[in-house]
Parts: sequence; C-alpha cells; structure tokens
Amino acid sequence: MTTFVDRVELHVAAGSGGHGCASVHREKFKPLGGPDGGNGGRGGDVILVVDQSVTTLLDYHHSPHRKATNGQPGAGDNRSGKDGKDLILPVPDGTVVLDAQGNVLADLVGQGTTFVAGQGGRGGLGNAALASARRKAPGFALLGEPGEARDVTMELKTVADVALVGYPSAGKSSLISVLSAAKPKIADYPFTTLVPNLGVITAGSTVYTMADVPGLIPGASQGKGLGLEFLRHVERCSVLVHVLDTATLESDRDPLSDLDVIEAELTQYGGLDDRPRVVVLNKVDIPDGKDLAEMIRPDLEARGYRVYEVSAVARTGLKELSFALAGIIAEARAAKPVEEATRIVIRPKAVDDTGFSVVREDDGLYRVRGEKPERWVRQTDFSNDEAVGYLADRLSRLGVEESLMKAGARSGDGVAIGPEENAVVFDWEPTVMAGAEMLGRRGEDHRLEAPRPAAQRRRDREAEKDDVQRAYDEFDPFN
Repeated sequence: MTTFVDRVELHVAAGSGGHGCASVHREKFKPLGGPDGGNGGRGGDVILVVDQSVTTLLDYHHSPHRKATNGQPGAGDNRSGKDGKDLILPVPDGTVVLDAQGNVLADLVGQGTTFVAGQGGRGGLGNAALASARRKAPGFALLGEPGEARDVTMELKTVADVALVGYPSAGKSSLISVLSAAKPKIADYPFTTLVPNLGVITAGSTVYTMADVPGLIPGASQGKGLGLEFLRHVERCSVLVHVLDTATLESDRDPLSDLDVIEAELTQYGGLDDRPRVVVLNKVDIPDGKDLAEMIRPDLEARGYRVYEVSAVARTGLKELSFALAGIIAEARAAKPVEEATRIVIRPKAVDDTGFSVVREDDGLYRVRGEKPERWVRQTDFSNDEAVGYLADRLSRLGVEESLMKAGARSGDGVAIGPEENAVVFDWEPTVMAGAEMLGRRGEDHRLEAPRPAAQRRRDREAEKDDVQRAYDEFDPFN
C-alpha cells in the first residue's frame, strides 16, 4: 500500500458568500420603519499551510476534493450572516503549488508559510447597507459572490542540505542509516528504496539534513525507473554526493561509468550544475572493493572531485565524511544573502485606469471585462427589476455606457459582461434613450413618506368637516 506521495492534483473550492437580506422593520404603530436587512457572511478560504510534522501528500491523494464552508445569509433586524470557516490544509515543507498550465503559484518553504489556494466569496449587502439619502428604502439586496474554485497541482521537493545519488543498491540507504537515526529499508536487491529518506546529522556545531534519493538509472530524466518522480527532490540541496559501489557484481558496470551515467542524467534534468559534488566510494570493507577504490581514486581527484572511502557496514571513514560535508554546507549557508523582512509594496492605479475594458468581437458582440463590472453582475438578482436598475446605475457611473458608445455600440447591440464561459448577455439600451431618467429615483418607497394611518384618518375627518361647513356656508335658503 502506498505510504508516500509527492505529487497530487487537488480540487479546491472556497465558500460562497451569503446573500444579503431585503427586509423592512415592523413594529406596533410603525409598520414601515425603514430597511433593516443584514449583510451576508463571507465565504471561507482554502489555505495551504506548511506543517513540519507532515511529510507526505498522501491525504490529498486519497481525498483530492476539498471545500470550505459558505457564509450564512443576512436576516432582518440588521442581523449579518456568519462568516464561513476557513479550511486549513497542512502540507509538507518544500511543497510547490502549480496551476493547470504548469505555472508556479507558490513555493512553500518554512514552517507556517501560507498560500490562499481558493478565495472565499464576498457576502452580499443587505438593503439596510444599500439605503442612502436618495435611496431610502431599497426593495432588494445583493447576492453573495461565489467562492473561487480551481484545480492545482502540488509537488513535494524535499528540503535537505545533502542529496545522496547513485545506482540502486550502491549503499545509499545503508550510509544514511549509520550517519543518522533514520531507519530506511535495506536489502540486497535493486529498488529497495521507493521513497526519499531523510536523516539529521550532527557534525561538531553544524546540524544538517541528508536525503537518500532513490531510482536513478540510465534514462531517469526521461521517466525510466523512478528517477523522474524523485529527481525533483535534489533541486533544493546544497551538496550532491555520488555514492559509488566499488564491489558491484555486474560485469558491465564500474564506478567511473556509473558516475558518468548519473552525471549525464543530472545534466539532462537541468538546474544542478552549480552544486558542489562529493564522491563516496562505498563498500571498501570488501577486499576487491578496496583495491578498486585505490585504483580509480586518482582519476576522480583529477576530475576535481573530493573523494572519500567509506564502509557503511564496517563504519569506517564516516566521521571524516560527515565533517567534510558539514564544512561545505557551512560555506554554502554563509554565502547565502541575508533574508530581509518582506517589504510592503504599494502600487497605486493610474489616474486614467478605468478598471474595465470594452472589446468588440468578430460576431459583433461587445464584451466588458473588469473586476468591478463582473463582480456586480454576479451579485445582482436579475429577477428583481429594482436590482437590475441599480446595476445599470452603477455601470453608468463607472463609465461603461460611455465606453460602449465610444466603441461604436448602438441601441439593441449585444453586450456581454464577464468571460465567455460565464457571461451575462443582454441587448443594450442606453440609459438616456431608455428614458430611465423619467422614472424617478430608484430605491424610493413612497409608503415610508406617507403619514401614519391614524393621522391620515384624522386629516380625512377634518377635511370632511371643512367640506360640510363650506357647503353650509354656501347654502342660500332664499335662492
């Protein structure tokens, strides 16, 4: 059964915002007390967080669909809906997040590093929030915005200082087991190691991590064996250690040819030419292995490699190797630039930036794209005429109508707001031509301006008395 997964496709869906409420305050002797509809709650986000206790993406391999909770709708009496709860997904240190096209969205390194994979939708405003001096009693509310839904790919790249590379059965797992407290599976057959193993090593005052990268054979960079799956785990290392088997039983192999093959695969994979190399001649406890190591060592040193002869079984040469690696790692750490605190960069929008664009397509349709127009459309209840009128007012104030006129749009032309797959299409009628200015101000409820029923009845009785008195005064019995 699979216990280690380092690449998964994750389908995330953030929570949708709650709808706003359209309500009128009512109480005894005051049946129309004004709008009191509350706002909808915000939808929950889907957030990836680095957790050092997590070492694999196995949970997301079995459950790839994750969704945050929705915001609650608003209610009367100015009660806002509850916000949706954020969904926190722990991921291993070194996780890279990519979109469907393979573009890197985030590189999560370091405990507590976060990335919002799905943004929760905004809650809709209630009619109490939409009320103003000109719009005293809105008979509508805004809808909650849908949460962001998308597919992302997560790849785990092991965060280690040293990467052990070499042919299967070269002794990489044995070496990491004696240098650290790691307990990888060890056996005398190829591909014993099927997952990267991590070990922590202390050499003097330097503490560093070592990774055993399995599956490298000729053609690994093209996907043969397990190499393509695990070559990504050497990308973050500071030192590459070639573990060469000096006691191999295969007649067509020798340590020098093994080194050339692995180097060729690393070159084809790319991005590793600047890493320092160290060569470890393993299994020198065997007489033939010792003789072969002494024979090829001058050739390796002539190529510029640092060469160390060790035996994981006899535990010889390990201390010298561990301190040598500690020195290289200390130099690499000292050469890294000092990390500065993240600066807040403010990029104000240009003065002439309208925030939207109008493009005439080949079929004669005018398409409007922009954050505000698209969000306003998503939050509009098109079954409510007043809400549609409010949307028209907002688009007009933003300058959409003026831009459509400049683009050549005429009355009755098709206009689409939003992307092709999720757009609202309608026949455009300019506000002035539609006579909207003759309809009065949208959002006014004349019921709120009318007097109370008791007062109205009293005025009616008084008016009736005045009519009677006027008729009596005008009555002439002699005419």
